Order: sequence, then C-alpha cells, then structure tokens
Amino acid sequence: MNSSRQKSGSPLPKLRPTPKGRRAEPAALAEVRKLIGSGPRRRDLLVEYLHRVQDGCGHLSAAHLAALAEETRLSLAEVYEVATFYHHFDVVKEGDAPPSLTVRVCETLSCQMAGGDALLARLREVLGEGVRVVPVPCVGRCEDAPVAVVGRNPVGRATPETVASLVEAGAIDADPSRYVDYERYRKAGGYRVWREVWEGKRKPDQIIGIMEDSGLRGLGGAGFPAGRKWRIVRAEPEPRLMAVNIDEGEPGTFKDRWYLERDPHRFLEGALIAAYCVGIAEVYIYLRDEYAQCRAMLEREIAALQAHPPTPLPPIHLRRGAGAYICGEESAMIESIEGKRGMPRLRPPYVAQVGLFGRPTLEHNFETLYWVRDLIEKGADWFAGQGRHGRKGLRSFSVSGRVNKPGVHLAPAGVTVRELIEEFCGGMQPGHEFYAYLPGGASGGILPASMGDIPLDFDTLNEYGCFIGSAAIIILSRQDRARDAARNLMHFFAHESCGQCTPCRVGTEKAERLMAEPRWDRALLEDLSQVMADASICGLGQAAPNPIRCVMKYFPDEIGEPSGHQGTRD
Repeated sequence: MNSSRQKSGSPLPKLRPTPKGRRAEPAALAEVRKLIGSGPRRRDLLVEYLHRVQDGCGHLSAAHLAALAEETRLSLAEVYEVATFYHHFDVVKEGDAPPSLTVRVCETLSCQMAGGDALLARLREVLGEGVRVVPVPCVGRCEDAPVAVVGRNPVGRATPETVASLVEAGAIDADPSRYVDYERYRKAGGYRVWREVWEGKRKPDQIIGIMEDSGLRGLGGAGFPAGRKWRIVRAEPEPRLMAVNIDEGEPGTFKDRWYLERDPHRFLEGALIAAYCVGIAEVYIYLRDEYAQCRAMLEREIAALQAHPPTPLPPIHLRRGAGAYICGEESAMIESIEGKRGMPRLRPPYVAQVGLFGRPTLEHNFETLYWVRDLIEKGADWFAGQGRHGRKGLRSFSVSGRVNKPGVHLAPAGVTVRELIEEFCGGMQPGHEFYAYLPGGASGGILPASMGDIPLDFDTLNEYGCFIGSAAIIILSRQDRARDAARNLMHFFAHESCGQCTPCRVGTEKAERLMAEPRWDRALLEDLSQVMADASICGLGQAAPNPIRCVMKYFPDEIGEPSGHQGTRD
C-alpha cells in the first residue's frame, strides 16, 4: 500500500473484530448459543434462530438480539429489523417486564361476527395482570369462531371460561389418532405412485401431461395452471428448488390446515412426485406459525419418512413463518425462507427463473400438491369430469359465517353459493337470512345474496369486481352489514401491509379512517382505491380496494346513499 496516509506514518484503521453495534453480554451469548444449537451459523436460518430463542425464553430482549447478531456475524440492525417485522416475535424493550403468557384473540371477520370483540373485552377483565391479552388477525380456524390462542394452543368456539381453564391447565396436545400417520399411509398403498415414478414406470412427461389435461390450477389463489408451471420450471437451468406455501393467512381460509391435520403424507407424496418430474434438488416447506400442532406433527412424519424412505429422497426442509400475512405472496415467502423480512420482490424476474437463493423455483400451494396422487391414480378425466354450470374440476371451499355447518366442503367447481349453503353447509343458522357473501376471503370482494347464483370458480367473478382466490367463503346474514365487514377487512389490510409501497401502507390506513365515517366520501375512496390498485407492487395493495368498491356498488344504502338495489337490506 502506498497511500499518503501510510507514508506520513498515520496508523491504518483497525479491522472491527465484531459487527458494529451493541456488544453481546456473556450470559446472553451463552444462552443464545445453547438455544440455537451447535449447527452452522447461516443467514437463511435467522428467522428460525429467533424462534428458538423466543421458544426458550418466551420473548426476545435487546441482549438476546445483540448476542444473536454477534453469533451469526450479522449487524444488530439486520437482526433487529427481522425480529420486529414479524408479529409473533415479542421484542421486549429494556426495562419492560416480559409477559408470562400471551392470549391472542382473533379479531378478523368470521370471529368478529361470532362475538370475538366481546370475548376480547371479557378476557381482559377476567385474566390476571401477568397475562397479556391482544387482538390478532385471522389464525386460520374460522370454522370454530370465535378463536383464542393461549400461548401456542388454539381454543375453538372460545368462551372466557374455556380460555381461563386452559390458562390454568397449560398446554394441550394434538390427537395422533386424528390423522393418517406414515405407517397407516404405507399400509393403505401410500407412496406406491411415487415409487413407480422413481423406478421409471411412470415418465415425467406422462405425469405432466396428466396435470395439464386435468385442468388443475394453483389452489393458493392465483390459479396458474399447475402442469404448465412444471414445464416452465423444468426448462430452467439446474439446480432447481421447490418452495411449498402453507402460510394461508387469507381471512376465511383454512383448507390447507384441514387437509394437513388429516392426511399429511398425501401432500408429501405429491411434493416428491412434482420434485422428480421437474428435477428439483431440494424442497422447502413454509408453514404458518399459527399451526404449531401441525408443525409438531409434520416434523414427526417427515422424520418417519426419512428414517424408512420408500426410495431415496431429496432434502426436505421445514421452515416456519412468524405471523405475517404478506408471506403468503410467493416472493415474500421466499425472502422469509432466506431469513429476511417478508417483503415482496419486484417482477420480473419471476420466481420460476430467479427464486429461492437465486435459483429457478417451483412454488406451489399445499392443496395443489395434495391432489397430485389422486390425479395420477384416477386420471385427468376423473378430475376434469367434475363440475357444474360449465366449469371443470373440484374445489375445496373453506366456509364460515352464518351457516349451520362451517368447515371445508369439497364441491364441484362452478357450484353457486346458494347450492353450497343448502347442499353442503346445512342451510343458514336459525334466525338468520342469507344477505351477502365473500367469495374469496378478504381480497375477493363482497356480493349481495341477489347475486348468489354466479358459478364459483376461477374467472367467473371477475366481471363483478371479485375473484374466488383460495375459495374462502364467508356468509353474512341480515343481522350483519356489508360496510362493517369491509371496514373489518380494511383494518386487516392496514395491519398486514409490509410497508414497502406508500400507496398500500398509507392508503389502507387512510381508507380505514374514511370508512369509519357515517357517510362515505365516494369520490375520495374511489380515487384512493385506484391509486392502491395501480401503484402497489403486490396483490395485497392491489386487492385491498375490492371490498370498498363492492360496498359502494352493491350496497349503496349502507354508506349513506339511497338505493332500491335488490341486494341491500329492506
């Protein structure tokens, strides 16, 4: 080096031995090392490290974050921004006492309709000061509304008494008899199709052809043809990866959990078949953090599969989310798997080209893979032969709200909501008259009962300003108001916006305030909706205006405008 600084004899700057920021305390560093284990310190495992520390300590302190930064050789800012991005990480400020227990009460639409607000208020009165009671977005158990989560344990159809008793009793465990485990699955013929694929008895091109001929589309919401996606990713250079999305955070959606709790290996076999046909090197499964019992079960069943595999397996990695609806968006999920904040990426490039760790990635929803084995065994015509009103296939509808039998109902694609209510859901609850419905969860819009004969499927609802998405159907009665439902949904969007886009971050909060007014400012709300739809980079901001626009179009009397529209209340 010949710099003038060196020639003048001034000392060179010393290399910093540790990342810049707060130095780790020895006790905290020892605790963090014990909790995260002795494996390699990898950047992509940061979210998992944060989970392990919180699982062990019940919270994340400033000392924990500083120790984790030093142990992983990351800056404290990097660790802090990830820890504070996700709702399920309890970052406790210095001097504050961490809660001994947290009870979360769902505040999203299905639970609010079932009395969630009253439950929240009452629990704050009856539980002791050491218990923190907080409202949270949808926890994916809408069929059992209202729902509270005590620590990691969900309580369906919750009452103050059942929640209080669980607080005293402690944890509850999943019932192993409820699902088909590895041994039972193999005895019933499970993994036979996968073995035939591995042995070459079924060729990848043949299987991809079945997928294409069946008309199966992605069941996470976007509806991209599954077979075409396999061909696109297979044409990309190796190594290729797979990312499986089980982060169903859309209010009203719980079908993935429903199937996972009952038959996990059917999905795993589908994932292995897809991986082989596309030439996937490693499989990453991203499971929402609210499904703690599903995670314990899935860890156990993956271990059983790996211990006695029917054929050699690709590496399978199970990663958990941390309470961020935005991570249901494929690129945000990939960012989270890589140990970062779940911020959607600008596209192009698409994840099929540049996805997880920069590699071509086959991204799939859980339920899409769940049907792969049945399609191969029964043939494309079996699936395509289902349907009503000119539509093809089957749909798993997550139904909640004012019906007698909420739950997941497998029905023909194209079934109408009236048919769904009467034939599959046991009709409306006593004393309730069908008034309105959400055909696609929070993002899919709101339609009046007078439009209850539209076939429910991809593309059939677009002309009405709605879409089916992940087929989350929420039924409203004349005891509800569409404007109140829309405001609840906008509160959800404002809470869950990742903040990357100004139109979404500011627009959702502004819209929520405007929707609280007795008379809606139609012109201002429409202008705001147009900006969010046009300028947001991902589906959250683009779809957030749908409930607003539907209420203004189909329920004008609810926003202070007279109307004789047949869908409005009398």
